[in-house]
Amino acid sequence: MKKELQIIVPPEIAFNEVKLHLYIQKILQLSENDNFVLNLKRRSIDARSREIKVNLSLNVYVNELSNEQLLYEIPKIDVSKSPCAIIVGMGPAGLFAALKLVEQGIKPIIIERGKNVKDRRRDLAALNKMHIVNPESNYCFGEGGAGTYSDGKLYTRSHKRGDIQRILEILNIHGAPNDILVDAHPHIGTNKLPKLIENIRKTLLDSGAEIHFNTKVTDFIVEKNQMKGVITADNREFLGIGVILATGHSARDIFYLLEKKKIKIESKPFALGVRAEHQQKFIDQVQYHCENRGEFLPPSSYSLVQQTEFEGKEKGVFSFCMCPGGIIAPCATETGEIVVNGWSPSKRNNAFANSGIVVAVDESDWKDFSSFGNLAALEYQKSVEKNACILAGNTQKAPAQKIEDFMNSKISSSLLDCSYTPGLTSIDMKAVLPLPVYSRLKAGFKAFNQKIKGYSSNEAQIIGVESRTSSPVRIPRNKETYEHIEIKGLFPCGEGAGYAGGIVSAAMDGEKCADYLVKLYK
Repeated sequence: MKKELQIIVPPEIAFNEVKLHLYIQKILQLSENDNFVLNLKRRSIDARSREIKVNLSLNVYVNELSNEQLLYEIPKIDVSKSPCAIIVGMGPAGLFAALKLVEQGIKPIIIERGKNVKDRRRDLAALNKMHIVNPESNYCFGEGGAGTYSDGKLYTRSHKRGDIQRILEILNIHGAPNDILVDAHPHIGTNKLPKLIENIRKTLLDSGAEIHFNTKVTDFIVEKNQMKGVITADNREFLGIGVILATGHSARDIFYLLEKKKIKIESKPFALGVRAEHQQKFIDQVQYHCENRGEFLPPSSYSLVQQTEFEGKEKGVFSFCMCPGGIIAPCATETGEIVVNGWSPSKRNNAFANSGIVVAVDESDWKDFSSFGNLAALEYQKSVEKNACILAGNTQKAPAQKIEDFMNSKISSSLLDCSYTPGLTSIDMKAVLPLPVYSRLKAGFKAFNQKIKGYSSNEAQIIGVESRTSSPVRIPRNKETYEHIEIKGLFPCGEGAGYAGGIVSAAMDGEKCADYLVKLYK
């Protein structure tokens, strides 16, 4: 007998397997002789009132075996001698494009400028401890892309782009925890992602795919508006039936190369701001309405948005990539710039909570960079990052300011303890940020303090700059075929092409590009 249940229970039942089984046994009036299996389908926390509840959707099988199983299976196919397609970049978009190509009998040749996940760690350590930026191996470049060492959040609103459940199942079968299949806001954690990425690599190699690390694309092979392949820094040519360009939002050299080759690109709006860091305990208290969240509730998050006005124009200020129990990381990809982002370990057990607080920027903001044409937004982004680095003494010590001091235009005489390992420099953010962004952030923090009392106090601080929220460049493509609008055989893909925002949406975009590449080839 199968029972489908929708129940609302306290956290101590929802997150305790033994208590949940006893609760189900009681409400279904099952005897001690009845054997039953629970298959949890969905779990979400409702913290709108002081009495926290958890919504559960589950199937209960009584005196029969559960017949539920994952739909995805690791492909058992050899594509080593099949036609080849080139994938540039080994982030979520590139990895899932490669898996999709294998399923359809095409051999992926993946070209990754950075190192494998294990070797990347040394470069991240050098960046955090010695302020040394390796332009080919950092938080943005390398196996797994920016997502590998920056959190692993799997929430997306892009339900129309592809099969989200399929993406989650592929991650799960390669090592992600079962929780990602049921939680409303699934999360893996930076400490668990590297092993998962290694498992996906093994699946690809076992299927006959090629992977080339430490290999940088420096040119495209284009004949009569048809992309034939790529040339790498060591003068090797890689040819294939198509090229999926999945280089991520920070591969600026690729944008410059596209512009040089007269392959159409365009500036794209993005968001710019800072990271706000609070004590996680404070966020828990205001979100859960209690002094201590206890052992069952996970560290709490928040989502904030406020419309602001500057010189008669309204724009949003909003929280971005909120990391409960998280850490702020240095994400520069070149010497002479400061970029920050956030991530959380799987248990989200760090003492701090951080979130990007950013402002939408568009052509009205980068009008002074219009001489750069299609790269105007990129150059505007670069200028802010370089200015931050100069003001911080040309190190990775990030500019910072307590939030109440920021509101009062006062340089902080001292700064708080922080999760950002390279250290902080006390600077007035007015000198760091463009005036429209600075002014809107001040209005945003004023409104956020009304929504969350104490949010904008001097018990919290902002760290700059959060500038890589998305790509400042879009590579336009045909809506029907996903090919570049002018160059046949070129499939701009994922965040770097301006068509995704996060691991799941990038993965789905990678699958779509692979699908269309195969369809056009066949």
